[in-house]
Amino acid sequence: MRDTKESRLLLVLLVAIAFALITVDIRGGRNSPVDGARHAAATVFGPVEDGLSSAVDPVGNAVSAIRDSGSRHDRLAALEKENAALKAKLGSDDRNRSRLKQLDKMLKVAGEGQYGIKGAQVIAIGSAQGFSWTITIDVGADDGIKRDMTVLNGDGLVGRVTTVGPGTSTVLLANDPDFTVGTRMEAGDELGFASGQGDRPLRVELLNGKAEVKKGDRLVTFGSQADRPFVPGVPVGVVSRVDPSGGGLTRTLYVTPYVGFTKLDIVGVVVQAPGKDPRDTVLPAKPKPVPTPTVTVTVTPSTDAPDTDQQQ
Repeated sequence: MRDTKESRLLLVLLVAIAFALITVDIRGGRNSPVDGARHAAATVFGPVEDGLSSAVDPVGNAVSAIRDSGSRHDRLAALEKENAALKAKLGSDDRNRSRLKQLDKMLKVAGEGQYGIKGAQVIAIGSAQGFSWTITIDVGADDGIKRDMTVLNGDGLVGRVTTVGPGTSTVLLANDPDFTVGTRMEAGDELGFASGQGDRPLRVELLNGKAEVKKGDRLVTFGSQADRPFVPGVPVGVVSRVDPSGGGLTRTLYVTPYVGFTKLDIVGVVVQAPGKDPRDTVLPAKPKPVPTPTVTVTVTPSTDAPDTDQQQ
């Protein structure tokens, strides 16, 4: 339709009629005179609207789902982040509790043995020097650490210091094949030398080939001259196997060390030796034997049983 004077008048007339119909419809309420026309229009255009609605609603639902999904994703991400932070805190607390427990145990050992120690944390395993079983600790020359000092933890002998830097040191572990320490049997004077065997028990050669030794016996360090590299009395381990005596000059034992070399964290370097040999006082208390329950059965002869004396 072209924009002419007649078309403009027609448009104004249609708008006026529309407003008039709306006014009449509102005032008429349920009895509106255009109600029939509305129903007729609904009958004609209803199916079309329904079809369009069916076509449009999935798109709307999809958009809504994406929006809701995004909102849920944000909430889930926030919850996951909060949960991760909580787990990290709990993990950190667990680790701190574990370290405090290790430190308390080590201080107890140091107190019983009268060892002056410098606490340290394991910061690395292995070494550039080519040792198979070593750790690096976070104390060095600046902390008073020197080569050939004894290293222990709350369980017993860890090793000895081999290399010292300004702020770190390398420790050769007691299970290294190049490691050897003098030992003494508990409650006796049987001496020997323990050598590392990696992940296998320590091998101990007793100087007395006829020494009476049994499984479960315990060993401590004998100590070195001037207490370097080993101070006396540090728990070493428990005898797990004894080779039969072959009449030789020495006797071979296999000892399970007290220290778990694959899970070291808090250790102590002995910077001051004890005034006297603590002997066996640093050894842990022996586990109490569990009593074996016994059952007593009383058998009462039956009155119907034959009398063996009369049968004879």
